[in-house]
Parts: sequence; C-alpha cells; structure tokens
Amino acid sequence: MSRNLASPEAPPVRYDVSLLTAEDFYLFNEGSHYRIYEKMGAHLMDAKGTQGTVFSVWAPNARNVYVIGSFNGWDHASHPLQARGNSGIWEGFVPGAGKGTVYKFHIVSNHHGHRVDKADPVGLLHEKPPRTASLVWDLEYTWNDADWLSKRGARNSLHAPTSVYEVHLGSWMRVSEEHNRPLSYREIAPRLAEYVGKLGFTHIEFLPIMEHPFYGSWGYQTTGYFAPTARYGTPQDFMYLVDYLHQHNIGVILDWVPSHFPSDAHGLAYFDGTHLFEHSDSRQGFHPDWKTQIFNYGRSEVRSFLMSSAMFWLDRYHIDGLRVDAVASMLYLDYSRKQGEWIPNQFGGRENLEAIDFLRRFNLESYKEHPEIQTIAEESTSYPMVSRPVHLGGLGFGMKWDMGWMHDTLKYFQHDPIHRQYHHNSLTFRMLYSFHENFVLPLSHDEVVHGKGSLLGKMPGDDWQKFANLRLLFAYMYAQPGKKLLFMGGEFGQYREWSHDRSLDWHLLEGPLHRGLQAWMEQLNRAYRSEPALHWFDNDPQGFEWVDCNDAPASVISLLRKGKSAEDAVLVACNFTPVPRLGYRVGVPSGGYWKEVLNSDAREFGGSGSGNMGGAEALPEGAHGRPYSLRLTLPPLGALFLKKV
Repeated sequence: MSRNLASPEAPPVRYDVSLLTAEDFYLFNEGSHYRIYEKMGAHLMDAKGTQGTVFSVWAPNARNVYVIGSFNGWDHASHPLQARGNSGIWEGFVPGAGKGTVYKFHIVSNHHGHRVDKADPVGLLHEKPPRTASLVWDLEYTWNDADWLSKRGARNSLHAPTSVYEVHLGSWMRVSEEHNRPLSYREIAPRLAEYVGKLGFTHIEFLPIMEHPFYGSWGYQTTGYFAPTARYGTPQDFMYLVDYLHQHNIGVILDWVPSHFPSDAHGLAYFDGTHLFEHSDSRQGFHPDWKTQIFNYGRSEVRSFLMSSAMFWLDRYHIDGLRVDAVASMLYLDYSRKQGEWIPNQFGGRENLEAIDFLRRFNLESYKEHPEIQTIAEESTSYPMVSRPVHLGGLGFGMKWDMGWMHDTLKYFQHDPIHRQYHHNSLTFRMLYSFHENFVLPLSHDEVVHGKGSLLGKMPGDDWQKFANLRLLFAYMYAQPGKKLLFMGGEFGQYREWSHDRSLDWHLLEGPLHRGLQAWMEQLNRAYRSEPALHWFDNDPQGFEWVDCNDAPASVISLLRKGKSAEDAVLVACNFTPVPRLGYRVGVPSGGYWKEVLNSDAREFGGSGSGNMGGAEALPEGAHGRPYSLRLTLPPLGALFLKKV
C-alpha cells in the first residue's frame, strides 16, 4: 500500500506561520535584502504553543516543495511548503522539528518533472561530509570579545601594523596518534592563539571555512554560504575559536568565495530545475578553469543571497575582514576564455558590469554596517582603483593583494645570486606602482602547492644559503611598503610543499636553522609592530624613499622607511649575494649613531654573525644625495635594519 494514500485519521493541524513579511519579499526580489539569514532557511520557533521549525527556500520555478528529513522518514510528500505570493519563496512550519533535525528540500520542478533533493542554501549547519543534508540549528552564543571589538577599528586601520598568518585549518596541526585527525575548532583555539601571539602576527586569515563537499578544494568550492564546515565542529565551536583569538588580540579574516560554486547535486547548481543561481549560458555561467558554476550577479535574488552571506559572517561571527577570492574572474567576462567563448557586455566590452556593481554594493554595505573591518581583494590584474572608494569610481575594497610583487620577487629569489645583477629590476619595479592601491604583500598557499615546492625549496644554494635567502626574502618583504601575509609553514622553513591531507612538519623545529628562521620571523613582526616607520605609511608614498636602488652590479638595495616624525626613520640595506660587502657606503639624512635594530645574519637566526658590532656612526661625508653616510658591513645574503638613536 502506498504511504501517501489519504489517512482516515483527522487531518493534521495547519499552522499559518510565517517569518517573512511583504517587505522581506519586496527587498529580496529587488536584490537589496542583506539579512535573509534572519528570515529564510530553518528557524526554531513556538507556534500556538507547539515547538517546531519554520522552513523557507527560494525556488521560483518549482511546482511543489517539500521538507524531508529524519522527522518524517524522508517522505517526499508529507510536509509540503506553501508558495508565498509571487516571491518565488516557499515556506512552512513543521511541528516537532527541533534543533539537530536533519533535513533537505525536495523540489519538484515545473520543468520536465525534474525532482531533486537540495541542502538548505541558507542552512546554518550541514552534515559532516561526505553526507550532505542540513541540520536545524541556532546561533546562540555568549561572546566575550567586547574589548577587542571596541579597539579593532584602530587595529584594522591602514596605519596599523597588519601582519597576517594564513591558515588552512585542517592541516595546520593534526593528532597523529588518532589516525592523523585534524584538530577541532575548540582544540585548535588555544594552540593557534599561543603560537601566532608568540610570533607576533596581528591577524589570522583562514582559507574558506564555509561548508564544502570536496576537501581537496580547500574550501574554495563552497556549498554552505552560511555554515562553517562541520568537519571541525558546530557553529558555536567556530564562534569559540573566533572569540578566543579576539581575547588574545588576534584579528580574524575569512576567505569568501562569491565568484563561483560547485555543481554538486545537493548544492546551488540547477537548484529548482533551472539555472537559478548561475547563468544558463555556459559562456557566462560555467568556469572553464575550476569546472564550476558562476553566479548570475544580474539576478536580484542572487545579489540578496550573496550580500546576506557576507553580512552574516560580519554580523554573527564577529569577523574582522573578508578576503574576496578570484576577483579578476568576476571582473572580466573573457577571464580564461578564448575568442567566441564569452559574451560582451551591452557596450561591447569585456568588463562584467553586473559583477562590478555587486562588488561595489558589497563594499559599501560592509563598511556602512561595520566600518572597523577590512575587505581585501585577491585581484591579479591591473584593474584600476580596486582599493579606492566607490564615490571616486573605485571598487571600494580596503586593500588588494599585490600579486605582481609576489611573482617578481619569487622569480628573482630563484635565480642563482651570481645572475641576480641582471634581474635587479624585479626588485625595484614595484615602486613604480606601489601606491596605486592599498596593497598586501602575499606569500600565500598558492605559491607552495601543485609542484611549486615550498618557499625554502625555491631558494638556491646549499642549506645555509637557502635559509639565508629565505630570511632575506622575509626581510625584504617587511622593508617594503604594504601589509604582510605569510602562509603557515613558511615561517619555520617547511621543506615539503603544503598538502591539505597532513600536518605541517613541526618536528623540523628540532633543527637549529628552522628554529633560527622562526626566531627571525618573530623579531621581524616585533620590529614591524613597534617601529612606526615600518607600518604607519604602508600605503602612502611619504613613508618610503630609495637611498640607492641602482647598485645592480653588487645586487644591493638601500631604502628609508619613514614615520610621522623624522626620528622614526628606519634604514634598510639588503645584500642579495653571498659576498659580504665591507665598508659599503650608504647615505643617511642625519649624523649620530645608527643602531642595528635587526640583522638577518645574526647567529641567533642561523646566520654567520657578520655585522657592525651593533651599529655605526654616521660620518659627515655626503652620499646618495644626503649629507651624511654610514660605512657598513653588509652580511652575505643578509639584511640590516638601522635606526638613529
């Protein structure tokens, strides 16, 4: 007998319950509802004294929508939702469906009788992959980070030192005794806070923690835009991690991926039997590089969905910044496409005007609601004014990754030092454009995977030279204007390239060269934070001055970083060869004693101990257009930071 035949029992009580108002429908359909998570998805509530859950989902091309789950034996017909006017939203109350109830939406399409079971696009928690259903949940949590929130505006300022430690949560540290198990959100909190605090980083940036079915995507193929992955715990567990980091004065940045999404059957793709979230034409809706779907930014409800996702993490998880992935792929209609494989915009151009409008809206709303946060663009082209205000014609981001610096610098360091004199321009070219945007200098996860090797592995020479080169690379990075970002493992010289399936090689810290590199990173961060000249004008030309950028034959550069007062100035000299430069003359603006603040060749960092006995007296001998000069010993493959005392 069919389970769906009418029962002789009394019909179930109908609950005319709705969280959504006419204004919600209007704003959602208009594309300006930026808090849909407050009303849509699954919400616990009391209706006429009955505990249950209100479910709602956007499926405008559905004939019927049902809630299926553990509460009804996954019956495809027992719990229908009701269409709410012409909004395309279906909604209904299910009595007895409490916290932890596992559910999906069963959608019967108007198109060809297509039927599919979908996870909740606005679900707060999903089953731990490979399972794909959603769970009824809440966001109840008592936060203890009021002190951090009251001060984070200053700590996230463009004038503040921003040194970011980029982390893939599942592979930073694992429990080898338990079959290589990743740490949970709560387990990693104290260890990560202690480690990052000791090394002096100001922020942690997590690779996407939003739910994703394929672990090997590192989170960049998102299905749960409102849910931290269940691999490491519940929403409250992730809140605890953020809260704990805040209580230890560490900011939290999340990678957020509004550029594309995977085609998994339970996800957003072909959601109601039509191309709902994505473009229907593959020339606009399919990403050839990642084999993923591209959001239709011109669709109002899609804008409401994505904007609400961004606001959700800022509102409910106290996130201090969103780093937007693959912005270039959003900006250009012909991104990674050949002629004939893309559709020009209405003016015949290659710019995706709808995506540009969306990004501007995203930044305007983010800073309006949370002016003390930062938004950061991973944008790999020379698209103008990415980090300039919308009212001036920019995209409105707070910062932008400097991918050009990263490519030029790593290519330069891979050259044998004897050939570096012929590639000197790779070191100096950046200063022609370095203040066009508010830049972050990234040495990210992308540079240590897919056969590229680790940072240490890119360095030429024997072991000693490799470590000296890597200390020099970090010194050069911290000497340059711009905020800093380093992927986990680079700070202690991970030998192997990164793999998401294993822990970092923490045992390497038993070796003196690895410990020395880690100690160098700690001192760099300490100097960067304590010396105003090294961070106050990170994005302003008045904070930088070349002393000599033309000594290509010796592969030496020297520069001044400047703060608000002349006394703040820090001189940096870098020798990119293994040949010590004795009596090397560098012009300085004033006489007196210049103290060595940092020396990358100090023995405590694994160096040879070459240097200037703690500093040097400026002589009244002009050099490099300055009235005084220092005669310095420049260490082999080394960097000096000096300050007048």
